[in-house]
Amino acid sequence: MDEGSFYSIDRLVEFGLSVAVATQMANSMNVGLQGTLIPGARNPMQPGERPLFYVVLDGKSVGPLATPELLRLIAERRVTKETYVWRPGMTDWQLAEDVPEVLKLVALTPPPVPVRAHVGDRDM
Repeated sequence: MDEGSFYSIDRLVEFGLSVAVATQMANSMNVGLQGTLIPGARNPMQPGERPLFYVVLDGKSVGPLATPELLRLIAERRVTKETYVWRPGMTDWQLAEDVPEVLKLVALTPPPVPVRAHVGDRDM
């Protein structure tokens, strides 16, 4: 086989090494880009980030609230799906039912325990 041919062993090894280097460069760039956050963009929350929310209670902005504080207000029925919420990155206040991160917290909170639901009580 001709040494200048693409199918010579030297050219195939060179081609394989070039592909390996290009793949490593692309992977390195992808890792760097995944860690880049663009202000105002709707980026998914990264693990370990603590989302901060503001809510409207009694006509006033309350916050910033971390998720545990927001859960407490939801459990106390002070924040519902009709409550206005805002978090950094949002352009305006929105109802909690329109913000997936908050709606899932509201939806996962059980309703109040019925008054008659005590151990040993029965409806007659």
